[in-house]
Amino acid sequence: MTDLGLTHIALPVSNVERSIAFYSKYAGMSVVHHRVDKTNSTSTEVAWITDKTRPFVIVLIQKPKVEPILSPIAHLGVGCISKAEVDRLCDLAKAEGILRDGPCDSGYPIGYWAFISDPDGHTLELSYGQEVALTVESVE
Repeated sequence: MTDLGLTHIALPVSNVERSIAFYSKYAGMSVVHHRVDKTNSTSTEVAWITDKTRPFVIVLIQKPKVEPILSPIAHLGVGCISKAEVDRLCDLAKAEGILRDGPCDSGYPIGYWAFISDPDGHTLELSYGQEVALTVESVE
């Protein structure tokens, strides 16, 4: 299969393993590729993670210094199965001190959402009820 369309986003991180654990916990993602890129003098660690719902990965690239790119409003968005799941994850995030905003119910088409910070300060949105798939299908 040939890749077409948007296939990935590359995200600089300070610790690949810590970021893998975060995105596994909060976004249900797992590693599909992991390597140490020795083409440069620093031997950069790289991991591709996905939720396996579509051919799309987040490429985590370890860097010695990370300035958050996805903050405060720039973010990655993850659809959750229910409001209760958003609330559960928000409770975990609040206990870890990484809940940034929410949860909030903004009605259609925004839905129920919250922002949390990943280990490097990038923003992850947890949401329920945005209906992105239905919106895209209705335009086709």
